Amino acid sequence: MSGRDVSAFTHEHVFLGANQGRNERKVWLVIALTATMMVVEIVAGHVYGSMALIADGWHMSTHAGAMLIAALAYRYARRHSRNPRFSFGTGKLGDLAGFASAIALVLIALLIGWESFLRLVQPVPISFEQAILVAIIGLVVNLLSAWLLRDDHAHHHHGHSHGHAHSQGRGHGQDNNLRAAHLHVLADALTSVLAIVALLLGRSYGWYWADPIMGVVGALVISRWSWGLIRDAGGILLDTVPPDAELEGRIRGAIEIGEDRITDLHVWRVGPGHCAAIVALASPDPKHPTDYKAQLGQIHELSHITVEVLPVTA
Repeated sequence: MSGRDVSAFTHEHVFLGANQGRNERKVWLVIALTATMMVVEIVAGHVYGSMALIADGWHMSTHAGAMLIAALAYRYARRHSRNPRFSFGTGKLGDLAGFASAIALVLIALLIGWESFLRLVQPVPISFEQAILVAIIGLVVNLLSAWLLRDDHAHHHHGHSHGHAHSQGRGHGQDNNLRAAHLHVLADALTSVLAIVALLLGRSYGWYWADPIMGVVGALVISRWSWGLIRDAGGILLDTVPPDAELEGRIRGAIEIGEDRITDLHVWRVGPGHCAAIVALASPDPKHPTDYKAQLGQIHELSHITVEVLPVTA
């Protein structure tokens, strides 16, 4: 095809999430809210002697940093979405950021658990009234941030570089970068609730030990949440098969018509709402690869398809 125009057979590899820009703006807003409340809680925790309040503040400080990673990941992915150095685009950069944030969250949980243990061994005086007020303000900020970062991708649709209209399939459209940021503010909200409960118990019954105990409980719950994100984001980074158990079956159902049979199939996620597939098939009466791609056109999650056809003797 030397000298001929092949532009009709080429396509871009832009596999960003449907709400990439909007999610980035929401994360920047939450960073501002979190950083402000972070300073208030850390200072108040030291002044009033509450470990739960200090823990909540330090949560916010590290979470603000983690959300900064999320925001920068969005920006980098957007700016380099058409960079040919990225063979399958930058859609998975958010999963990398989410994985890193989840690791950071586990380390934070371990630190809080340790600090709470030390406070359990050596209790300190607590100014309950002031600490409760600041914890309530922190909870309000956390709940507002969690609402801002909610992932409502299931209600939206998007286009992609092959020109098809794609709906975001269950599981495939999840933005792990936004999920990580959301998890961080949920962890903050949890520690705020636990701080309030511990402070109320301490004020009413003199249970000073409730404050560090709640810190330990929060650390355990946060670690459990983090593990789920580590597992999901890590699986995407390692190109594991998408969680939709029906996807491979739908691909086989679309291709294995008559005597055509798939001999090798690889499916993986390349970005929120985007999956890629390599399909090798054998047929005694093979068609052109573009015909098989057309058969797969009904599967909206597939944004990048490679087909290999092997003729065989019937």
